[in-house]
Amino acid sequence: MAAPLRIQSDWAQALRKDEGEAWLSCHPPGKPTLYGSLTCQGTGLDGIPEVTASEGFIVNEINKKSIHISCPKENASSKFLAPYTNFSRIHTKSITCLDISSGGGLGVSSSADGSMKIWQASNGELRRVLEGHVFDVNCCRFFPSGLVVLSGGMDAQLKIWSAEDASCVVTFKGHKGGILDTAIVDRGRNVVSGSRDGTVRLWDCGRSACLGVIADCGSSINGVAVGAADNSINLGSPEHTPSEREVGTESKMLLLAREDKKLQCLGLQSRQPVFLFIGSDAFNCCTFLSGFLLLAGTQDGNIYQLDVRSPRAPVQVIHRSGAPVLSLLKFKDGFVASQGEKGPMERDGSMHLS
Repeated sequence: MAAPLRIQSDWAQALRKDEGEAWLSCHPPGKPTLYGSLTCQGTGLDGIPEVTASEGFIVNEINKKSIHISCPKENASSKFLAPYTNFSRIHTKSITCLDISSGGGLGVSSSADGSMKIWQASNGELRRVLEGHVFDVNCCRFFPSGLVVLSGGMDAQLKIWSAEDASCVVTFKGHKGGILDTAIVDRGRNVVSGSRDGTVRLWDCGRSACLGVIADCGSSINGVAVGAADNSINLGSPEHTPSEREVGTESKMLLLAREDKKLQCLGLQSRQPVFLFIGSDAFNCCTFLSGFLLLAGTQDGNIYQLDVRSPRAPVQVIHRSGAPVLSLLKFKDGFVASQGEKGPMERDGSMHLS
């Protein structure tokens, strides 16, 4: 496994100044960390800085959007992307969750400062403040329409908001502990919530009612994901006729990232088990890559890739550092992961979009 490289979070800004510097480091497993620095020797006519690295590191390539660094001794290399914009005035503390509308026009984010806000994705201009949760907001996401927001908080409430006028349209009550994650089924007639009380619930948005407890795990549900199942996967049959208010739950898998080190998969409509996988530590997040491939991240820094058709042994386990994996997102032919390392989002509530 290649040793992970790390770089100063605002390297792109720091290296655009003459003699500007930025730190970098290499963390080989089981060995002392190697520290180094980058120094700007000037800027070319094309606006691209000329950058040199300290002993042990090499700058392979740099342009306006990225820098590629290697550490030959450890056979490690990484390409770092520069943020194209920085929104520093939306929140005053760390950002706990954010989402972008399907059309890309709006963003919604929640913060440790207790606020949840909607902003213009192009420039960070504040559009709406969503107020109504009693304690911290743990999760927020847009419905597919981009006009409505779903949120869950430590007050054990699930809320639906209008992105146009910031009004709370619906409040769901039923959980006995804080809601840690949510998922939207198809176009949003139904939603799923996972809670610290160990339960996962399916909700009918039209009637503001709980359609049932999908699972009661006895352990906090840190992450949930809903995905369409490949035809080869047996999701089981429901013991009772599903409610007519369930819309789009057939042929869907429900994935649960649990605090007790277990990753659980169920048939969303059938409520029947598909598999139960035990990891190295508490699972914080999960997502589907396809109709049979999935990802899940743990508190000790592992990212598991599993095949639902053969879940006993992971397809691969990725470990770049021991920092907790906090979120996973499918992106093009790969995925994006975030880990709980100190960075500008944790220090000052800024958001860096790359």
